[in-house]
Amino acid sequence: MKRTIRFMAITAAVVAVFSFTNANAQSADSKALRLGIGLNAGIPTTEGASFVIGGDLRLQKDFSSNISGLLSAGYNHWTLKDDAGSFGMIPVKAGAKIFFAESAYFSGELGAGFSTESGGKTSFLWAPGIGYGFDNGLDLGLRYEGAEVSGGSLGQVALRVAYGFKL
Repeated sequence: MKRTIRFMAITAAVVAVFSFTNANAQSADSKALRLGIGLNAGIPTTEGASFVIGGDLRLQKDFSSNISGLLSAGYNHWTLKDDAGSFGMIPVKAGAKIFFAESAYFSGELGAGFSTESGGKTSFLWAPGIGYGFDNGLDLGLRYEGAEVSGGSLGQVALRVAYGFKL
């Protein structure tokens, strides 16, 4: 738990430092609203899991030229090792995207993961990441997503490939 709190504090500090930069991060439409559709593939950092695949919808609202708010929801399918089965989770998160260069960004999201299993519990989620948004709508991101679940924690390092539409 101490490692989790330390990791979250460092992530918050990095986001805070970069949020005060004056980088010109996005092109002309600085108050845009976008909907992104993404595919996620992850490598679990949790023993006993072998692969995570999922998808998400992300709503992004630009507040300034370098800060955007995020709301996302999706589905993650966790495959367990040694034919031990699998389970699903529906992550619902809110956060921010801070652009530190023309199209490169840091992101941070907090939320809840809802188990799709019978009798499953809801868990706290956090997901710091880094990525690059292309002018054609393509968005590539790499993030760590962690969850506090009963009996321990889950984690994955995930690649997100997405396409964003202006609304």
